[in-house]
Amino acid sequence: KNNKGRNIAIAVAIGLGIIALGFLLFLGIREPETLEEIQRFAGLARGHDEAVDYSGQELPPVGGIHSGVWQNCGIYEEPILAKNGVHSMEHGAVWVTYHPDLPADDVATLQDTVRNESFVLLSPYPELNSPVVLTAWGIQLEVDSPTDDRIPQFIDLYQQGPQTPELGAVCVNGIGSPMN
Repeated sequence: KNNKGRNIAIAVAIGLGIIALGFLLFLGIREPETLEEIQRFAGLARGHDEAVDYSGQELPPVGGIHSGVWQNCGIYEEPILAKNGVHSMEHGAVWVTYHPDLPADDVATLQDTVRNESFVLLSPYPELNSPVVLTAWGIQLEVDSPTDDRIPQFIDLYQQGPQTPELGAVCVNGIGSPMN
């Protein structure tokens, strides 16, 4: 009798395990969510060149040839070099840039939004088309306000997301000293 009860319990546990595994596989293969007004860029070159020139491309750049050294993830109060930021994006970072004239309260809001994220860069960036631009490798979103609900959604979707060319690479031990 005890063996029969134990066998039923084992069978139920195995069945639940199979259902759970199936659900996890479903989550892994489903199409990631998308955000309104997101721009995607395909066919980005990869490689290292310290003299890379991003003129004529999206600002900030969405990927492509970049420095051999990545930017340490974190919060920066001064602009960083695009060639280092692009390398960090290749490692899975989301680069949140804002217009240098953004009011201090708005900058503080952005800093609070990204402070505890491990694969996010935040820095001012001259010549932006919008007050805030979020960029991951091959993906970009322009927003008008640092309180836009799409900012944390973008970070959640694309920080080390499916677009990351070098998933598993680090965003530390590069260059730069973030303030956080």
